[in-house]
Amino acid sequence: QVRLVESGGGLVQPGGSLRLSCAASGSIFRINTMGWYRQAPGKQRELVANITSGAITNYADSVKGRFTISRDNANKMVSLQMNSLNPEDTAVYYCYADIRRPTWSSSYDYWGQGTQVTSSS
Repeated sequence: QVRLVESGGGLVQPGGSLRLSCAASGSIFRINTMGWYRQAPGKQRELVANITSGAITNYADSVKGRFTISRDNANKMVSLQMNSLNPEDTAVYYCYADIRRPTWSSSYDYWGQGTQVTSSS
């Protein structure tokens, strides 16, 4: 079994910062890409940022220059540092990881339960 557990969401004033973290655990052979999606009320889930096992990063245009994704391969963790938050960043943020389990020939996406991020005055 594989689990992704997120932490770090909350309420912050516009212009503030938050840091999200996500830890993977369970029967894992290899973790490929890890990242974050978000879903605001009434909108589709959208990619925020992801990072490959080789530390190549990719960001949505709306967060470039404000958010930074990083990962700790030894501890199977991915983090998202979010600066200069604005109300448009308000959403539930979901961690995901492309994971290959022992004896499996393919990898699959696993998801966290989501954490609420709200930017409001």
